[in-house]
Amino acid sequence: MAAPTSTPVDLSAALVLAPATFADWLVVLPVALMLGAGAALMMIRHRIDLHGLLAVPALALLVLIDAALLWKVWSGGPVTMTMGRWLPPFGIAFTVDLFGAVMALVAALAALAGGIYALRDIDTSGRRYGFFPFLLLLMAGVTGAFVTGDVFNLYVWFEVLLISSFGLLILGSEREQIDGALKYAILNLLGTTLFLIGVGYLYAIFGTLNMADIATKAADHRGSAPTITLGALFVLAFAMKAAAFPVNFWLPASYHTPRIVVSALFGGLLTKVGIYALIRIMVMLFPVEREELSLVIAISAALTMLLGALGALAQNDLRRLAGYLVIAGIGNMMAGVAIGTEPGVSGAILYALHSMVAMTALYLVTGEAARLGGSFSLAALGGLYVRSPWFTAASFILFLAVAGLPPFLGLWPKVALLKAALDIGAWWLAASILVSAFIVTLALGRVFLLAYWRPRADDAPPAPRASMTIVLPIAGLVAFSVVFGLFPESLIGLSQAAAEGLADPSAYIRSVFPGGAPIPAGGAP
Repeated sequence: MAAPTSTPVDLSAALVLAPATFADWLVVLPVALMLGAGAALMMIRHRIDLHGLLAVPALALLVLIDAALLWKVWSGGPVTMTMGRWLPPFGIAFTVDLFGAVMALVAALAALAGGIYALRDIDTSGRRYGFFPFLLLLMAGVTGAFVTGDVFNLYVWFEVLLISSFGLLILGSEREQIDGALKYAILNLLGTTLFLIGVGYLYAIFGTLNMADIATKAADHRGSAPTITLGALFVLAFAMKAAAFPVNFWLPASYHTPRIVVSALFGGLLTKVGIYALIRIMVMLFPVEREELSLVIAISAALTMLLGALGALAQNDLRRLAGYLVIAGIGNMMAGVAIGTEPGVSGAILYALHSMVAMTALYLVTGEAARLGGSFSLAALGGLYVRSPWFTAASFILFLAVAGLPPFLGLWPKVALLKAALDIGAWWLAASILVSAFIVTLALGRVFLLAYWRPRADDAPPAPRASMTIVLPIAGLVAFSVVFGLFPESLIGLSQAAAEGLADPSAYIRSVFPGGAPIPAGGAP
């Protein structure tokens, strides 16, 4: 029999009754902006001349919002906003800590550079087939993955960025693009399936998918057979997403096929989402399981960085070479996950921030080199120094940064990872990092000598003048590496604080459960 309607019901235990402040809306505003701007471009799909003019300001606004969000998290701690007013763990929560906030901001900077470059790189046909709406949808998926506090919704945002990446990958419908897209789709769908199986298994074990709730309950299951199996599933799924050995062969088979700005966005952003998910799940939620699997992760990391570096050294096509350098960088980040200490995780986070900027810039530089020299082939290139001194200087700085040489940003994460590896006695992993860096230096030195320094064999026509849509993104990304290489304290501090927040998620949990959820063993009260 139904209760009398006059009986008062206390909803405060299940629903958020207080209105959200404007500052709280910063949590969801980046995703809402990208989805709304992408939908607006679809509504004016017949005015493709306006797409770039609207998309680039939207990306610039995304940078400002993410910067404000990072400032809020840095000054006040993790922030949570629940969807539909339902309190966690019943409602879907967006929870942003320093790790997610700084990754979202740097990703937005890389996307803005790509959007500006696309104003010239994407022709009328590419705009007609929806490059800019796909770009904004991609950023909605990337940002959503960085700010969600729910494992199932992490899977959903992976799907969003995967769908948009399919559209970007086949832009132009050339035979080579379709072939690359097929390989990309099959392997990524397999990784997504493994991720979904892991999500189902996770719910079967814990009865929840909220990350903070899992962190409070995981202490009762530490090191058991189900959680070890679950950890192995997640490691395999995210390793496939990040293109780590032995499931990395899809990346060099596909990343060289689309427009160069698409390759730049993929190389700079998509694999880093896989690394982000691996760090978030295995370091924050399942540290004991990560420790049990650390040797497997470390072996995969060493082989990934070494084979990626050797693959780059063997390439004649600049786009394929850049793809192998992306793989080598993934190995360095996985080394930080395998080490698992706060310095190791901090080094992996710092390397991810560096890689988002450096790999995006590397692909854009590759595109400009092909524009100046008329080919992506090292055998056909030459004399770029004579044709464009400014571009040669920017490329040289970028090559040093990618190789991890001083005084640029790429140096500091490698130093952090080397020290962390030596601190735990993993000398062979430290040696792998050094050998990989040496081979990468040789590969990039070969590119510089052949494509830039070597005189061109034939009389090339005068180089077309570079527009500001090419100069600005390349110069901006290179300047990022220079400035934070010379003055790395702020990024190093952010990375260390982010690693501390993952090792001790008590502040993250209090953000989701302000009423006082149990704190996991080892966490601060």
